[in-house]
Amino acid sequence: MDHSSNQLLPLETLRAFDAAARTGSFSAAAERLNLTHGAISRQIAKLEDWLGLKVFERNARGVTLTNEGNRLHLRTTEAFALISVNSDRWVEPRGTAVVRLASIPSVSGLWLMPRMAALENSPTRLRIVLDVDNRQADLADEGIDLSVRCGRGRIPGRVSVQLFEEYIFPIASPELAGEIGHGDPARLLKFPLINDSDASAWRAWLAAQDIDYRPRPQDRRFEDYNLVLDAAAHGLGIALARPPLTQAQLKTGRIVAVDDRTALNPVSYWLIGRPRAAAADLARRIAAQAGLATEKLEAFLQDDA
Repeated sequence: MDHSSNQLLPLETLRAFDAAARTGSFSAAAERLNLTHGAISRQIAKLEDWLGLKVFERNARGVTLTNEGNRLHLRTTEAFALISVNSDRWVEPRGTAVVRLASIPSVSGLWLMPRMAALENSPTRLRIVLDVDNRQADLADEGIDLSVRCGRGRIPGRVSVQLFEEYIFPIASPELAGEIGHGDPARLLKFPLINDSDASAWRAWLAAQDIDYRPRPQDRRFEDYNLVLDAAAHGLGIALARPPLTQAQLKTGRIVAVDDRTALNPVSYWLIGRPRAAAADLARRIAAQAGLATEKLEAFLQDDA
């Protein structure tokens, strides 16, 4: 079958296939890869759909390779061996206390990383494998236990709990702040405004000051909030502080507040996942760092939605 127009299969799919082929069981493969039985099953279904043929015969005692599956396993075994010999590929740690946590770059760098040591070491030791990306991937299929994301509400079909909200306010470099001065909030419109993925935050803050806002040619947009902060620190315009992502940079004076008025950001932070034992432990630690009420976190851990 010609798959030239299709996307290449992700490595996780081939890893799931290899583990199931070696163990003869989806459950054993799941245990080996620190995934769920359902995640392995979905990966194999994805592989078979992509190939257009069956690679396993399912039976009561496990699975056995079909002739086509056996030929594929010979090829994947050779491929994995070739990768192992000819690359310095990073091998992720595995085990019962290893938790894969995903988030976007700004949350990973500005909120999770300063708390990483505490999240891993208290009260018992965990090992966090941090996946940094901007996708809303299928966590189970990619072996991810938990995800911290920004959004306007629950993601349909996902088990989630709101970690915290944020009250935004304008910030700029100390030099530009001197030019902006104090006074009516409309004075800020004399300068470029820096947006992140969209204009919703600035629209919310200005609306709270009875000012209608639409992005202008002189305004700027950066997809990642790390770049928004860098742009503000280098005097390219006025950004919005998103506590607690900006606490460290405000403390060092790299950026400063230019107006004390605040507004609720329509975007808040959400913890997403279906935690197993170690991941549930990490979820409790993240919730404690975020100040999330215990009863809300426990409801999230028990949610069967």
